[in-house]
Amino acid sequence: MSEKQKQFRAINKTLGKTPNIGPIPADQLFPWSIAVFIALFLHQTFELSWIWTILVAAWGISSWWILTVNGSWRILSKFVKPPNWVRIRVTYNPILQNKKKNHRK
Repeated sequence: MSEKQKQFRAINKTLGKTPNIGPIPADQLFPWSIAVFIALFLHQTFELSWIWTILVAAWGISSWWILTVNGSWRILSKFVKPPNWVRIRVTYNPILQNKKKNHRK
């Protein structure tokens, strides 16, 4: 075998990575924009200063980031009730009785 055949093949380095839009992960873009819109709504409704508006937006963004940093299922799956499995023992009673058993009674 030649030297080139023994080397590893080059693969696409982006396989398995999440897409980004600049420094923002693409799956976080929509929830973060909702947090910003809520902060802007509170700014307009309660006439907050811009510092409070930025702090509310940063709080919403950071909260969502913490909840979904390793996958949302790690946090949100704790709220799903597991199935309630019960083991019981029931004697078998056939629905249709044999005619022979009925005649003996």
